[in-house]
Amino acid sequence: MTKNSGHGPLGEKVSYPDQYDPSCLHAIARQEGRDGLGIAATSALPFSGLDIWNAYELSWLSKSGKPKVACAEFRFPADSPNIIESKSFKLYLNSFNQSRIDDAETVRQTLASDLALASGANVEVAVYTPTHWAQAYRVAEPEGECLDELDISPTVYAPMAELLTLESDELVSEVLYSHLLRSRCPVTSQPDWARVDIRYRGPKINREQLLAYIISFREHDEFHEHCVERMFSDISKYCQPQSLTVYARYTRRGGLDINPWRSSDDSLIPSNDRDVRQ
Repeated sequence: MTKNSGHGPLGEKVSYPDQYDPSCLHAIARQEGRDGLGIAATSALPFSGLDIWNAYELSWLSKSGKPKVACAEFRFPADSPNIIESKSFKLYLNSFNQSRIDDAETVRQTLASDLALASGANVEVAVYTPTHWAQAYRVAEPEGECLDELDISPTVYAPMAELLTLESDELVSEVLYSHLLRSRCPVTSQPDWARVDIRYRGPKINREQLLAYIISFREHDEFHEHCVERMFSDISKYCQPQSLTVYARYTRRGGLDINPWRSSDDSLIPSNDRDVRQ
């Protein structure tokens, strides 16, 4: 298992394993993205957080050779040393496809053990068989107010924190969201689409400028987790909220979606309700 600054199998032709193989997992140090935000490795993180992954294409064979299918939810803590490169995660999950395994609980324990080793921290894993899908993966409308119909004329398509301004010193508590977040894979430049939710308490943020800032990620190459940490850092610096939560629900690719959540309030627990595009 590699843990270096390379991007592993992402963007490369690879062989798809047909038997369980945890060596597929490729870890990338979180600190690589945080250095550019001024978050030192020796400092406490300015947020708490989770990366919630959902896998919709999990399968294995029973002892008799009959295929089993399931979905799985993974919760990686934001203070884990590493993220998992998504293509390597897909290869790893596919390696279960022709492996004979006792039951879903054995699969869950195996996933939790392997991912903890790769990420460097305990990972919460839930495996849902078809009888539980309806309860586990509810599609829900986002909370708060949508910014997307604001009349703006964006001209900036690379992150510009200076776009963020306050409307007034009035203290408010708001939940705002946009479906217009798009960033790009830092290796292949393929587009990554998401809804982003911003919950804050503090001086009132200028909504038009906030939407322009979200749109400014449109041609930005960065992993999902780093994009959300950049948003949290920029809003914290330029808007000075008393509390802040940033949550992005990225659409799936290769049967996986990634949903980074960062908050100044460590008492909050994010839901895993699906966006309609997921």
